[in-house]
Amino acid sequence: MPKPKIALYWCSSCGGCEESVVDLAEDLLKVVEAVDIVFWPVAMDFKYKDVEALKDGEIAASLINGAIRMDEQEHIAKLLRRKSKLIIAHGSCAHLGGVVGLANFYKREDVLNRAYKEAPSINNPKGIVPQVKTKESGKQLELPDFHDTVKALDQVVEVDYYIPGCPPPPDLIKNAVMAILENKLLPKGTVLAEKKALCDSCSLRESKPDKMEISEFKRIYEVEWDPTKCFLDQGIICLGPATRDGCGERCIKANFPCRGCFGPTDNVADQGAKFLAGLASIIGTDDEGELKKIVDSIPDIAGLFYRYSLASSILRKKHG
Repeated sequence: MPKPKIALYWCSSCGGCEESVVDLAEDLLKVVEAVDIVFWPVAMDFKYKDVEALKDGEIAASLINGAIRMDEQEHIAKLLRRKSKLIIAHGSCAHLGGVVGLANFYKREDVLNRAYKEAPSINNPKGIVPQVKTKESGKQLELPDFHDTVKALDQVVEVDYYIPGCPPPPDLIKNAVMAILENKLLPKGTVLAEKKALCDSCSLRESKPDKMEISEFKRIYEVEWDPTKCFLDQGIICLGPATRDGCGERCIKANFPCRGCFGPTDNVADQGAKFLAGLASIIGTDDEGELKKIVDSIPDIAGLFYRYSLASSILRKKHG
């Protein structure tokens, strides 16, 4: 009996999700024994024509990590969608847009100018930026086009399941693959992690007071904090109240506040707005001047609260 075919593809991301597959360690051997990997460009020498030659729906599942920013990424995502029974958004960037989605606060031209003209490490006296088409030695060369905005995977193709995290823990990846192999599929659209918020199981939750009032927010390097107490109660912003559980408290156990990479719970439409609402409820003053002072103590509010979810949020991008 032929093995189920699996594909893996990397779009706009840091590469950590590819590493998360390798982090399966010895379990990776079990997965490889159970499936036929037909496309994984970062690890094996496959060509696009290999995928194009497959029948529609022949791939059992494709795990796609990274947001969509380039023509090529959108093309391959759509190709894999056609060739696959299931598409899994693998990691925060595919799931929500991820850190790369913060580029949506800027225009396309601003991003290119910063990367190729303005960055301190750049030596580009002619101010050359990548072009879709250019001629070199009499030959026309082509590069994928750079889109105006970053998109989460489900803004480009239909997604069946989501594995959250930056990067996802290996056990979530293994459980997802085994569920496919054993035909134990959950309802379409399921985020394959806990449904509750991180605070519900946080190891510091017992130290959280019933009523919390904050008069100043501090960045983690500005204060010597108590590692046995709730970060928020110490005025250090932790996104646990607005973030899905299932990460194994990786940040909390490393003595660091939650960054929000698992995204919102099922009943939350906008992770950043959810946390802002919760934060407003614990600020301990109604005085307008004092409120402004407290809010001003939070650097880059939008970048902090939408670090992983801007591209899939209500905001989506900077307008105007």
